[in-house]
Amino acid sequence: MTLTAIKRDIKDQEDIRFLVIEFYNKALRDEVIGPVFKAANFSLERHIPVMVTFWETILLDVVSYKGNPMLKHIALNKEVPLHGAHFDRWMKIWEETIRVNFEGPVADQAISRAASIGHLMQHKIKQATAPNGL
Repeated sequence: MTLTAIKRDIKDQEDIRFLVIEFYNKALRDEVIGPVFKAANFSLERHIPVMVTFWETILLDVVSYKGNPMLKHIALNKEVPLHGAHFDRWMKIWEETIRVNFEGPVADQAISRAASIGHLMQHKIKQATAPNGL
């Protein structure tokens, strides 16, 4: 008989911190998006607390994040061009990280919200880089 680990849902800031750290440990080593982080002079030490507050605000209704991720990624795109393949890989790693470690309604929401944010971000970047902003 094989025992399967019982996964639980994302329930607090520590779960989000664990998720974010696990995700970035994989993403930074990834052949597709790892170079984007390197080219952007990404600082894990500065970024982890920001991402924890972002996801805590999104998933747990704890309003701790103050910032505009759209503007940050539009600016990043000017330094390091972001493409659909980058967003697709980010999403794949994000979903895999969640599915391996968590299950439940909040975990599902973390996946669906990330997909929505990613699509909106790609749209906003495309708008910002189009001639006349169209």
